[in-house]
Amino acid sequence: MIANEQASSEAFIAALESGDLEGVRRAPKAESHTHGPFGGDRVWLRDQTGRDIAPVTKPLGSMDEMHAWTASHVGDLFKGKAGRRLGWEGAFVRARQDGLTRVEFGDDVWMITQGVGDAAELFADIEAARLAISPGIEWTPQLGFSRHCKRSWLWHWLTPFLDAGGWQAVDLSGDEFAQPIDIFQPLYRACKERGMRLKAHVGEWGASDDVWRAVEILELDEVQHGIAAADSPRVMRFLADHAVTLNVCPTSNLLLGRVARLEDHPIRRLYDAGVKVTINSDDALVFGVGVSEEFLALYQANVFTSAELDQIRLWSLEQKPAPDLDDRSAV
Repeated sequence: MIANEQASSEAFIAALESGDLEGVRRAPKAESHTHGPFGGDRVWLRDQTGRDIAPVTKPLGSMDEMHAWTASHVGDLFKGKAGRRLGWEGAFVRARQDGLTRVEFGDDVWMITQGVGDAAELFADIEAARLAISPGIEWTPQLGFSRHCKRSWLWHWLTPFLDAGGWQAVDLSGDEFAQPIDIFQPLYRACKERGMRLKAHVGEWGASDDVWRAVEILELDEVQHGIAAADSPRVMRFLADHAVTLNVCPTSNLLLGRVARLEDHPIRRLYDAGVKVTINSDDALVFGVGVSEEFLALYQANVFTSAELDQIRLWSLEQKPAPDLDDRSAV
């Protein structure tokens, strides 16, 4: 195993240094921040449907603009049971082509109101898509909460998922300013009691203190984005001391206007401060890049050395136990 890992590292580093995207793709990688059908493969979806979804090419000004773009370009393609199955299959096609050996995604709990079946059926449909397209990829089933939804609604939708079992992680996404993070604490505690890994989108649009607060209140194991933490040495030290991983999406940050240039991306400051980071695509169908392209772009922009990017790749492949949360306020 050690010899295989060394060979993979050497091949990955050589591929980065030679600009060989296919070589980068062949290296084993994992992705912890992607949104199911919106992480699908453009060419495969075009072949299946005749629709070519050209990705965003110029920075958008807000999440509202992104939602408008999605409505215009994707529309109802992934609606209903058949549409969702198409989306899952496209996501596993892209994962396979991207060299992913593990991928973490799922769907929002509210999807059981959208004609896709109950919690057990949704799980079974995603697993069926994996087996049909890429059975060699490990799938981590992840539930999602939309931050604008009332807590009572989320409780109602979450309960059948907890009863069905099998879901291994939970994520909170949407407008960071829609509701205070405290609203979601009871939901996260229920998920923690079921042994689920706890993640949330925070610090993409908000401030560094928002990241700290979310980690403490929700007892997060990982943060999706979290790049605002780079504005505060104190928050970065907190994250590093407590082994909280940030699952960063560089191209998404660029195309949503959160970062002006890839060369200046705050992932460098986070890494230098000892914060464990992973590199992810967010929505490959929307932003036009997979994980391999993200790695190569960061190398070519001189954000990281090839050896540093290999370290980040290996971090993504680690199984991630929940950190000790008992003393998180003692910093």
